[in-house]
Amino acid sequence: MSSTASIGGHPIHPMLIPFPIGLWVFSLVADILYLWRGNPGWEWIAFWTLLAGCIGAAAAAIFGIIDWLTIKDRAVKKIADWHARLNVIALLVFIASWYLRTTNGSRMVSGSLTIPIALSVLGVILITISGWLGGELVFKHGVAVNPQHDTIAEEASKARVS
Repeated sequence: MSSTASIGGHPIHPMLIPFPIGLWVFSLVADILYLWRGNPGWEWIAFWTLLAGCIGAAAAAIFGIIDWLTIKDRAVKKIADWHARLNVIALLVFIASWYLRTTNGSRMVSGSLTIPIALSVLGVILITISGWLGGELVFKHGVAVNPQHDTIAEEASKARVS
């Protein structure tokens, strides 16, 4: 089943998801570097990459929802439902981590990054599980894959037979 949200036959959701994933993971790396080195620049980088990841995730979600709406098979839809749930929970966790770093959150009051960083760790765990489910959808069940084209493995198999 090919994606209805595509550009030139390429689904948009998989084009966008590397951005929030990369930004969120890098935000956690920046947090760790801040704790290790004490350089406030890393705290600033973590704050802004966390926010950019949340914005990117919202954009990717729009196209993920469009793909989700095209899934008819019940077993596949169940996997897609869990993929979506985990992504929503992860987004909320990352938003909470970001908010707690703002002047309205507890970061400026308590001066501690313990809870925001713990939330970022939880968020990265959630997107790792969700990413695995996304891989199941694409690689096992062909969600958002154009059925008219053979996979590289099928092409290689045909080449060996001929």
